Amino acid sequence: MKFSIASSIITFGLLITSCSQNDSKQEAKKQVVDSIAVFTLKKEPVNKQILFPAELTSFERAEIYAKVGGYINELKVDIGDRVEKGQVLVILDAPELISNYAQANSDVQTARSKYQTSLDAYKRILNAAKVNGTIATGELERVKNQMSADSSSLESAKSKLNANAQLKDYLTIRSPFNGIVTQRNVDPGTLVGTNNTKPLLIVENVSMLRLRIPVPEVYTAAIPDTSVIKFSVDAQPGKTYTAILSRKSGAINLVNRTETWEFIYQNTNNQLKAGMFANASIKLGRKELSFLVPASAIVTNQEKRFVIRLKDGKAEWIDVKNGISQNDKVEIFGFLNEGDIILIRATDEIKPETKLLPKF
Repeated sequence: MKFSIASSIITFGLLITSCSQNDSKQEAKKQVVDSIAVFTLKKEPVNKQILFPAELTSFERAEIYAKVGGYINELKVDIGDRVEKGQVLVILDAPELISNYAQANSDVQTARSKYQTSLDAYKRILNAAKVNGTIATGELERVKNQMSADSSSLESAKSKLNANAQLKDYLTIRSPFNGIVTQRNVDPGTLVGTNNTKPLLIVENVSMLRLRIPVPEVYTAAIPDTSVIKFSVDAQPGKTYTAILSRKSGAINLVNRTETWEFIYQNTNNQLKAGMFANASIKLGRKELSFLVPASAIVTNQEKRFVIRLKDGKAEWIDVKNGISQNDKVEIFGFLNEGDIILIRATDEIKPETKLLPKF
């Protein structure tokens, strides 16, 4: 009996010891879980060199169409030819337009003769009417009205002649600027008109090239570190060129959420061609300091993007928006302040109000 009581006491003691050890292990495990790595939030400068895809386009580009219908009589240029502003490119042949112009010119001469005759008659009758009773009042008015009608007919004939002269001028097509003919779609004898879907010629000014860069929306608020950038083209690997910032579109493209930034390249020796793809390197930055955090500190789920701030020993979710990525850090915007304690490795499994022990 004594042995049984002793055994029970020993067993009970072992159970108490085991429970005490288990509680100690759980407490230690809990202490390890609740201790979490954090850092103090502070503002830093944001500067990053980013490589953007870009495209080179001609400074000026004109698709030449025929204003009036006719046949190609003379084609004075071909692809690759350099042209100057006002130089004749194409001469059209339209006999009906020439005939209409000649008819309109004849109508002007006829109208002018009639007007000169009625004007002379009016002057003569007006002088004769100075003697009372010589010319009836009604006759004077009739001659005056006839002179006015002939004058109107002359002006109408002149307007018609000017219109036909303008149409006649459209038969000669000239270059709108200095450039090079980059495309030709017609030959002598081709019938052309206002219903053509393809241009007769394409003239481009390639003495300067526009380097157009679609900048993603997230970077549009950043400012270039310099107005001069460097770029390269696939056709000439290992060689870099410089371009100067010209303008920004000022609006976001709703299709791809980018803003077009345009740089100008002086293509003095025609080293580069319009239509080439390029890679442009731009150094972006902010005028003011920003918050930069490790990427692991940002949690993104289906509902939101946030960081976890530790305040009074408890977790707190703070909504943020991403900015520029710089090295291994990401720029964030939200209701945060310098000195806030932020978790280095955040997860949505750490719920708000969870008690945590910071480990710097």
